[in-house]
Amino acid sequence: MSDIKSAYEIAMEKIKDIGDATPEERLKWKFTPKGGELAGKYMKDEANLQTELGKYKDEEKKYVAQGVTAILTRIIDLPKNDAVAKNNKKAMDGIKLIKKDKAGVENVFSKIRYIFSHFTEQGKDQKRQAYEQVKMEFGAKLKQAMQQQMGANAGKMNIDVERHPQFQEEWHKVLARMDAQYLEHLNEYKQDILALS
Repeated sequence: MSDIKSAYEIAMEKIKDIGDATPEERLKWKFTPKGGELAGKYMKDEANLQTELGKYKDEEKKYVAQGVTAILTRIIDLPKNDAVAKNNKKAMDGIKLIKKDKAGVENVFSKIRYIFSHFTEQGKDQKRQAYEQVKMEFGAKLKQAMQQQMGANAGKMNIDVERHPQFQEEWHKVLARMDAQYLEHLNEYKQDILALS
């Protein structure tokens, strides 16, 4: 039984194998999570980013700002409703406050706003058209399947295609494919934000 090591002992051996962390790594490990916490408080209107960042030394502030940026960038999403749009604006405002390269940030944000605008305006029309197309195609398939099963009696049945679970499943797949196009660009721009100083 004494041969079995505890999880703690195994972890300590692995840490020993890694070697000593540099002072820079220690700062990063300590202060990046503090930035994540600060971002959460900021989003809940419980903290002022500039005031809180001012409390850190310059070498610490860099990592706190990285932690804040990582969380705020992760929050940015396609504006599927007003709550998401509001969170996007707040997250983007917070990023603008702490990033030094203001022109670079604004350049990336203009691309993100274009995606959001296209998503809410043209995207809405595209989704409506796609919905009608899926509904029509699924309705035709369903009608054909019912005629094969029930013969002439199938024409007398009134089926609400939109409530059919398979229609809902198919529509969600189409919707996910449409959103994926926007998300691909959005994720690329989010990486650009993280790369800015």
